[in-house]
Amino acid sequence: MNLKEAMNLLKDKGYKATGKRKDILAYFADVDGYRTAKDLITYLEDNHEGISFDTIYRNLHLYNEMGILETTELNGERHFRMNCTTHHHHHFICNECGKTKEIDVCPMDEVQQTLANYAIEGHKFEIYGLCPTCQSV
Repeated sequence: MNLKEAMNLLKDKGYKATGKRKDILAYFADVDGYRTAKDLITYLEDNHEGISFDTIYRNLHLYNEMGILETTELNGERHFRMNCTTHHHHHFICNECGKTKEIDVCPMDEVQQTLANYAIEGHKFEIYGLCPTCQSV
């Protein structure tokens, strides 16, 4: 999803397209990988003096519910990134810098055979480690 699509979705759902909301979405559209609420507030503080964690978390939760952002848990903390909607894939996530690499392989074909009598409603497959850049540091 890109910034324009995300803003249009907000408007279509009846939410105001405020400057803060656009700046939050622009941040995620521009960064590679998962980022924390703290990363976001550090980025926004220059242009939105006094912005609160409550505002940040409220918007992050809204964007996640709407499918604009996806989340994962890294080192006990919730991380966010712009939702990848172009095709079904999974991610390698760097534990150090949060950058991601798409993985087009999906283990669900094998899992569905193993769970033939079960109604699978969704899945998430992630691999964690260090990217080449973080390995060389």
